[in-house]
Amino acid sequence: MRAVIQRVKKAQVIANQTHVQQIGNGLVVLLGITHEDLAKDVDWLIKKIVNMRIFNDENQVMNKSVIDSNGELLVVSQFTLFAQTKKGNRPSYGQAATHEIAVPLYELFLEKAAFAMGKPVQCGIFGSDMQIDLVNDGPVTIVIDSKNRDL
Repeated sequence: MRAVIQRVKKAQVIANQTHVQQIGNGLVVLLGITHEDLAKDVDWLIKKIVNMRIFNDENQVMNKSVIDSNGELLVVSQFTLFAQTKKGNRPSYGQAATHEIAVPLYELFLEKAAFAMGKPVQCGIFGSDMQIDLVNDGPVTIVIDSKNRDL
């Protein structure tokens, strides 16, 4: 499981031109799921994301988590995070999980993220056409991969 997290002042996702979800201060999480992912990857990734100290404290030092700063989460599925670009110019997405694997893990991620945050998590619609508008804060952008925990 791979996530690109961006600290934002505000963000919104529009899915299928009608479904709109938005947050204020918080994190946008672009979530990629591979066919090897399990529930333990969800648990590890959520713990890292909600506890990562990337929000400023009163001394302007990144020392607070999204929870500490009373921030919000906006989660968007993104199979392209597992693009393979070694051959040619057209990425291959063979490492991305099929719907049968990805949808239950995505839904589990949303459920557990909301529990960890202690409030609802906003999200896109899995597999739909989506547009994301956001205002980066910092900018702070971090890539986390549950299979490469040394990053």
